[in-house]
Amino acid sequence: MSQPNAPLIGAGNTRRAARESLSGAASRKVERPAPLRQAVYEALLDLIVNRTLKPGQHLVEIELAEHLGVSRQPVREALQRLQTEGWVDLRPAQGAFVHTPTDEEADQLLSVRNVLETHSAKLAAEHATAEDVAELKALQREGVEALKQKDVERVVAANAALHARITRLSGNAVLAEMIATVDRRVRWYYAPLALTRGKDAWNEHAELIKAIADHDPEAAGRVMNRHTERTRTAYQAHIEGNESR
Repeated sequence: MSQPNAPLIGAGNTRRAARESLSGAASRKVERPAPLRQAVYEALLDLIVNRTLKPGQHLVEIELAEHLGVSRQPVREALQRLQTEGWVDLRPAQGAFVHTPTDEEADQLLSVRNVLETHSAKLAAEHATAEDVAELKALQREGVEALKQKDVERVVAANAALHARITRLSGNAVLAEMIATVDRRVRWYYAPLALTRGKDAWNEHAELIKAIADHDPEAAGRVMNRHTERTRTAYQAHIEGNESR
């Protein structure tokens, strides 16, 4: 999944960019007694998913270690694990870089998400109680308010929480596990779209919640299918727009 031919920025600039990204992020010291390797891995993954560390950015071990308040060894181990999972590219004689997803990777993942979440929405419409619907509406209000404030992190978190709640309402543990495996990567792809998709996405959420409240599986599946497909199309347009600059 690495991209050895991707253009590189000068070493000084990349190190400066890394320092600025980390200094601008909320301080996150790794807390013990959580297993150190796991804690560092989770912390770095969060920084990648929320795009504090951006695709293509050079990752400097000593700077990451200082930011997290740990030694370089667990950072090195976490980077190796992140490379195995496709979040980081380790390039010989160049170092570690946040992975830049290819168009094909993104399209495949968002296609799978469409299928899984469409089925999830249908099942949620069959099982949701009035209390469940009230919780979905509360998450909807949180997302709309975050959008008004143009708070990308809050919008992404509210979007993920709403979709996760619908998944739990499906009552299908296997389906929930499968969706969970793609959730973080979906959040990673969604972050640049959170504001541009904004109003349309949350209007679609409202329509979806209504279908679930009405216990209409076909309508819920149809709305979710359209919703996730529009996100997929918006991501493609976002990538094409960046490439044309």
